[in-house]
Amino acid sequence: MTSLKARIASGGMIPAAWAELGNADVAEIMVRHGWKTIVIDGEHGIGEVETWVHMARAIESSGGEVILRLPDGNDTTIKRAIDRGFRAFIVPMVNSADQARAVVSSFLYPTRGRRGYAAPILRCSDWGARPGYARDEAHGEVVIMLQCEHVLAVEALAEIAAVPGIDAIFLGPNDLAASAGHLERMEHPEVQALLGRIETTCAAANMPLATVRGAGRDWADLERLGYRLVIGINDVSLLIEGAQRARAELEDRAPQAKAPGY
Repeated sequence: MTSLKARIASGGMIPAAWAELGNADVAEIMVRHGWKTIVIDGEHGIGEVETWVHMARAIESSGGEVILRLPDGNDTTIKRAIDRGFRAFIVPMVNSADQARAVVSSFLYPTRGRRGYAAPILRCSDWGARPGYARDEAHGEVVIMLQCEHVLAVEALAEIAAVPGIDAIFLGPNDLAASAGHLERMEHPEVQALLGRIETTCAAANMPLATVRGAGRDWADLERLGYRLVIGINDVSLLIEGAQRARAELEDRAPQAKAPGY
């Protein structure tokens, strides 16, 4: 198993950062300054699969590990991403067990799934340098996290969590709140109750949980609740906060004395 797959399975919280800007240098800077797990956001961030590959090379060469949030769970989208060498994935908006089974099947070669075969000429096999990739390695290294971010998914969660091949359920509190009629009000009691239902259901199924920091929960809260992966910062917010802080320092400077005659 990959280190990420093993760590999710064994417990402990993995802190991570979003990469939204589609920029390999920015992603590398975050790794060099302590954020070793980078989630490339293919759903809401900038870029397409080749942009993400360039980012992954920068992240991995600087000692980081990569998770890709896909833009959707379509078979072609999954095939393109896994063939290009990504191993860990978050798939958005999975609302039923049938949908979960279809998504998992897209990641796996027959007879476990329906992934198309071209392993010897693909980046996923190190361009054929790993001759055992398709037979022995591919299924053991892929990490599949499905997003629970809609009230429909909460209702179906026990069935979703029972689908073989899922490594974690990724709780999306913002979209979950919106689906319950509470957009941008994640701390609403109804939303908090939904979060609790998800946590209880996944605990009963022995299914690891992942999420983003927020909804009234910080790092310590989420670690105490047993979340295995928590994404806490993103490159856009870091840039905004740095710009705002620098501007505030400028505005707060002591007024300069004017020279005589002015």
